[in-house]
Amino acid sequence: MALAQEDVEQIQILIKKILSESPEAINANVRYELDLRERTIRVEEELKHQRELMLEGFKQADKRFEQVDKRFEQMAEQMNKRFEQVDRRLEQMAEQMNKRFEQVDKRIDQIDKRFEEMGRRLDRFMFWSLGITVSCAVFVVNYLK
Repeated sequence: MALAQEDVEQIQILIKKILSESPEAINANVRYELDLRERTIRVEEELKHQRELMLEGFKQADKRFEQVDKRFEQMAEQMNKRFEQVDRRLEQMAEQMNKRFEQVDKRIDQIDKRFEEMGRRLDRFMFWSLGITVSCAVFVVNYLK
């Protein structure tokens, strides 16, 4: 069943009348939209604040990384200095060891000379002992005859 044009107009008039009698429905929509806008603005402000905080955090992180890099550079310099000191100390120790080995070599040479001298003295002692023994034997043989 189709509505006549007059019925449609009548319905429109009734709807307009009802809406005009209850302005709180229109105001409610306006209030809801205002609330949404306020919330949107607050969210945008919060996002802006969060972005600023993040940027500040990134700046602080960059500063911290720079400090860490400087600290690593300082540590590397200290380590290089320490290695240089260790190298110098090892060179000094090597020089001392070489001097000590030279002293030991001299001492061994002295000991070798003493052994050679003792060998010569022993050879002379044996030669003299043999000579005296032979002389005594010749003397005893000549005396007993």
